[in-house]
Amino acid sequence: MSMQRCCPPVDVVQTVFEPSATLFKALADPYRLTILATLASADEVCVCDFTAALPLNQPTVSHHLRVLRDARLVTCERRGTWVYYRLAADALKRLDDALGEVLRQKVAV
Repeated sequence: MSMQRCCPPVDVVQTVFEPSATLFKALADPYRLTILATLASADEVCVCDFTAALPLNQPTVSHHLRVLRDARLVTCERRGTWVYYRLAADALKRLDDALGEVLRQKVAV
């Protein structure tokens, strides 16, 4: 028995969105957004600054930074016992491309 339709069928997009989904998952936390916004407004930030400013313990801050590193949205450099973070040079372009891939503008035919 087939399901009764309410309207004509629509072609569902068949694009594989895994790379975009990885980026969006990395953004899906208010603390990670705070970290990204801070990095976007600063040249570099020491992990100690995030640990001092956020209401999170050090392992949780490190977890959030690792998620952002794994998504290649931030880069880091160890200097002695401290790690300094920067926004990845291509972060904005990659996010813009991912959002554009999902929300393509309708083109008149």
